[in-house]
Amino acid sequence: MIYELPVRVYYEDTDMAGIVYYANYLRYIERGRSEWVREIGLDQNVMKERDGIVFVVRRVEADYLGAGKLDDELLVQTSVKSVTGVRMVMEQWVKRGEEVLFYALVTVVCMSLEGQPVRLPASIRQMVH
Repeated sequence: MIYELPVRVYYEDTDMAGIVYYANYLRYIERGRSEWVREIGLDQNVMKERDGIVFVVRRVEADYLGAGKLDDELLVQTSVKSVTGVRMVMEQWVKRGEEVLFYALVTVVCMSLEGQPVRLPASIRQMVH
């Protein structure tokens, strides 16, 4: 399953050359993951308050392949590549039409509120398969 989130490029997203500032692609994919979590029925506030755990990005491998520009309509796509007891690896693309502008492989883990790594709960692993 690929979750899709439309994103428009605003003036605030661009650099002096009028293209999307490189760090904003990370913001776009964060929004994509956050909306995907909502879409599958996970409430991160409940996870934090009830279970005392939060999602944390452990690693990002990113490839910048093209340039988004002011007022572009982009599409952020999010897909789960693999899930183990301790990590979830997601693939994410930012596209303009069929053109891939940005690709990332993102590793997400769970941590306790005290900052200790914890296993992904079985209920979460089942939801994302």
